[in-house]
Amino acid sequence: MIKKVLFGFSLALFVSVMAACGGGDDSSGGNNEGNSGEEQSEDGGSGENSNSSSDGSGSSDSESGSSSQQSSMPEPELDNIPDTVATVNGTEITGEEFKTRYQSQFQQQALQAQMSGQEINQDQLKQQTADSMVGQELLIQEAGNRDISASEEEVNNQLSTLVEQNSSVDSQEQFLSTIQEQQGMSEEEVRSQLSQQVKLNKLISEEAGDVQPSEEEMRNLYDQVKSRQQQQQQANSGDSEESGNSEGSSEGESGEGSSEESSSQSSIPSFEEMKPRLKEQLVSQKESQAAQSLVQSLREEADVSINL
Repeated sequence: MIKKVLFGFSLALFVSVMAACGGGDDSSGGNNEGNSGEEQSEDGGSGENSNSSSDGSGSSDSESGSSSQQSSMPEPELDNIPDTVATVNGTEITGEEFKTRYQSQFQQQALQAQMSGQEINQDQLKQQTADSMVGQELLIQEAGNRDISASEEEVNNQLSTLVEQNSSVDSQEQFLSTIQEQQGMSEEEVRSQLSQQVKLNKLISEEAGDVQPSEEEMRNLYDQVKSRQQQQQQANSGDSEESGNSEGSSEGESGEGSSEESSSQSSIPSFEEMKPRLKEQLVSQKESQAAQSLVQSLREEADVSINL
């Protein structure tokens, strides 16, 4: 959990930015969400069949399947990574830095690929990872050019936020100790990364300007969310009625489906209930757009070479 958080705060600004710049992320992982439910359903069905034939064999088959899935997990291809993956205005992004970042990205993609059965395009993922790291370095350099600083108090506040987000730790001391044990990062290294993140947050805030959404923007987003939910509920209701009709009980099932649909629609949160989340999402979108625009502008003027 802590490893993900540390990785997350160093990449928070770049996930959405580079998804737009790279464009290929959906092909390697985006469609997996829709497939994962079907895959799990199929696995569950085969497990029931095994249990019906033999009490012991079902458990054995399940364990065998789990073991097979674990053994078939793909491995990241890191043999031909150069010592210097990229150079950004004279600053090198080393192969070791790239490998650390790529392995984290790869692990996420591998879990999705295991569920969907899709293969990971490692060449594409490597390019996206390199582009993300280049974008990060460009923003770091721009923050330095603008003399943006991070005070000790701001770093401590950032650290406190991370502690609050991790239920497994109770204090900054425990958090830093766990980071040392899990990742070998000293307190100085953690604080250095947090300082960097504070500077990047300030840079994006400065670039984005006023990102507070208007009532109209929140209302429009709410209508979009509500419309999508209603369409999904109608589709699910239609599937339920169709299944009932095929079993020869259309009247009873149809009535039940209508009741379920009405209940589901009434469960959609009101605008006021969703307002905090709508505001957060709109602010995040505006900041991501500002970061994306800034990275693209900086890269056009920068001396960048990628050696993959």
